[in-house]
Amino acid sequence: MSDGGLLVLDGTHLSAADIKLPDELTVDIAGDRVLQIADSRAFDCLHSLSLPEFLKSSALQRLDFDFRGQLLDREQAERLLRDYIAAIADELRDEPLVVSVLDGSIIRLFLEDEDDFAMLAENLFTDLDTEDDGKLSKCEIRNALVNMGVEMGVPPLSDFPMVNDILKKYGAEGEEKLGQAQFAQLLQPILQDLADALALKHITVIQNVKITNGSKLKKLLADKNQLDDVTEKIYQKTSNCQKEQGCAEIIRSYVENNGNELGLPPLEANETVILLYDAMFSEIDNKMGAKDMEKTELGGLVKQILQKFAVELQANPVFHDIAN
Repeated sequence: MSDGGLLVLDGTHLSAADIKLPDELTVDIAGDRVLQIADSRAFDCLHSLSLPEFLKSSALQRLDFDFRGQLLDREQAERLLRDYIAAIADELRDEPLVVSVLDGSIIRLFLEDEDDFAMLAENLFTDLDTEDDGKLSKCEIRNALVNMGVEMGVPPLSDFPMVNDILKKYGAEGEEKLGQAQFAQLLQPILQDLADALALKHITVIQNVKITNGSKLKKLLADKNQLDDVTEKIYQKTSNCQKEQGCAEIIRSYVENNGNELGLPPLEANETVILLYDAMFSEIDNKMGAKDMEKTELGGLVKQILQKFAVELQANPVFHDIAN
C-alpha cells in the first residue's frame, strides 16, 4: 500500500502463515530462542513491524506453557512457536493495530509538484522561524522533518537512523543561517534521498488509533460468568434507582460508563458512536420500570442489547483515538 493510508493488522496474516522452526534446530532449543524466531517471522508477516512490547507481553500471558530457563526438544519448541504466534494473532484480533506503511510515496508527490513543494517548504520555514527574522540555522532541517511527520510520509527519526547520514551528507548541521530560498534548496535533495531510502526499506508506524470491532464483546457474551457479573452489577443499580426510572435508561447508563471493560467504543469518540448507542436502545421499551424487572429477565435484556452491539461493531468497526 502507499504510505499515508491506514492498514489494519487484525491477526489474519499471522493466522494464515505457515511458520516453522529452522531445520537445523533439533534438540536443546532455548525457549527464548524460539520467541526470537517467532518475533522475526511475525516481523515478516506484519509489514516489517517490530512487535511492540505490550503486544508480546499480552501474548505471553495467554500461553499455558512455562518455558523460561528450559531447553526444549523440537516438538516442544514447535508447540511454543505455534502457540505464541497464535496468541499474538488472538491479541490482534481483539485489539487490532492501525499502522501506516511509509514507502516514500507521499514525499515523492510533494517533490514532483513544484507548487506543492514550494508551499511545503514555505510552511515549514514559517513554522520554524519563531524569531520572525527570515533566517534559520541549517540544523533546523531536522526539525522540519519532525514537523512533517508520518502524515507527510516521514517516519519518526528514532525509527529511521539513516536520516542522520542523509542530513550529514548535505551538511544540514550547525548554526549557519539560511534564508527561505536556501532552506528550500537544502530540503529538496534531503527529501529525495529520504524517499529513495524508504522505497528500499519501508517503515511501519503504529498510529494512535484504536479499533473497536466487537471481538472483545463477543468473548464476554460467550463467558457466562462474565455476563452474569455484568447483569448483577446492573441489577444492583436497579435496586438503588428511583421508581420512575426505566430499565433501558439504567442499562444504557451502565453500558456508557463501562464501555471499555465491555469492549465498546467510548461515547466521546465521535458522533457516530452516539448514533450507535441510540440505535441499539431505540427498540427497548423504557416504560418498563427498572424496579419491576426480575434479575433473569434483566439478564436476557442485557444479553440482547450487547449481542446487537457485537453484530453492529463486527459489521462496522469504530475507529477512534487511543486517548478516547
